[in-house]
Amino acid sequence: MIAIDDRRVWARHSLALEDGRDIHVPALVVSQAWRDSRRQVRLGKFLAGCHVVPVGLGTAKIAGILCGKAGTSDIVDATVVAMAASLGAIIWTSDPDDIRSLIEAQDIKPAPVLRTV
Repeated sequence: MIAIDDRRVWARHSLALEDGRDIHVPALVVSQAWRDSRRQVRLGKFLAGCHVVPVGLGTAKIAGILCGKAGTSDIVDATVVAMAASLGAIIWTSDPDDIRSLIEAQDIKPAPVLRTV
């Protein structure tokens, strides 16, 4: 879930955009978050500054293998980790434990950087 109710998330989002940084969001994350019509306007505004990235076959396979290695079924989190690893990106999350176990299971160097919101 994208933590768009957290002011710190919006502040980091704004600073990243001001610095000209790319913000990548896997399309699956949007699917997971796009539920409540009351939040869609805010989520839409948040995503307007992001690159919503489709999940290709290669990333899907990596995410599936990663779920198997980590012993989890959360394909969305696994996709986030797989994409972050391929981009050398920082992962911002409010649930670092699940993401951390996926990063450890991926066992690549350098591992994606994990930050908690």
